[in-house]
Amino acid sequence: MSALSDHVEDYLRLRRALGYKLERAGHLLPKLVAYLDAAGSPRLTTELAVSWARLPAHTRPNHWAARLAVARGFARYLRTIEPATEVPPAGVFPSRRHRPAPYLWSPQDICRLLDAARALPTPLRAATYESLFGLLAVSGMRLGEATGLDRDDVDFEAGVITIRQAKFDRARLVPVHETTTAALRAYAAERDLLCPAPSSAAFFVSGAGTRLNRSAVAKTLRQITTAMGLRNATVHPTAHQLRHSFAVRTLIGWQRSGTSIDERIAELSIYLGHVAPADTYWYLSAAPELMALAAERLDSRFGSTR
Repeated sequence: MSALSDHVEDYLRLRRALGYKLERAGHLLPKLVAYLDAAGSPRLTTELAVSWARLPAHTRPNHWAARLAVARGFARYLRTIEPATEVPPAGVFPSRRHRPAPYLWSPQDICRLLDAARALPTPLRAATYESLFGLLAVSGMRLGEATGLDRDDVDFEAGVITIRQAKFDRARLVPVHETTTAALRAYAAERDLLCPAPSSAAFFVSGAGTRLNRSAVAKTLRQITTAMGLRNATVHPTAHQLRHSFAVRTLIGWQRSGTSIDERIAELSIYLGHVAPADTYWYLSAAPELMALAAERLDSRFGSTR
């Protein structure tokens, strides 16, 4: 093992101790070190870092920029130990974050989705997926947050869900409507009847009594949406888009009722587990109906500009 490999391990250990997951860095930095070793360089240089970041050559500049950002973070750390280390400058590759418009589930299609989930052939699997998709649709939770729930995380009496494995390791409380609590309670009772000895403490369990994994959920949803006729060559509904749909429906409801989005956006941001309200404001551009309602509000306040 080279000295650079030792430094990579120390860097990852230190940053992870501070709460950073560094999954991408953990995957890429050993490859960077291997590239430097193959080049016969005992130190990190800007030239070699940029050359490595451009791999593979047929990918887009956004990909190169992400790889170089990983190298830059490590280089800044390494320079405090090895002063000869060169830190690549920012902005070497043009990059622009593009968030494609999400597929928005209509209330009717969500109902069809739940009906189709309930019709799955295995009773436990059917109950689990109906409840899982229903919770995602009415709470805006991330899929990983829902599948990561343990039984003790769902408080039926208080109507509150505790998310302990939220993004960026930010635990949060998610209050839910009494109808949601009732549905989750009914699922838990059916789950315990159908699977009295599960192999996991998970709230949502598979047909084998284990915790659900993302690939299994994605496969099931893909099968259901294909059978429903929602999925085609250009439209690919996902579980995460149930979260998008929840956020957009909330904003549309506020717009229609005359509620000030600016005054309440922080509440939605906290509820969704966003780091900053700016991430939540993005949903304002996610649906034509929201933009039309905003235009109507402007017209009524300042007069039509058309």
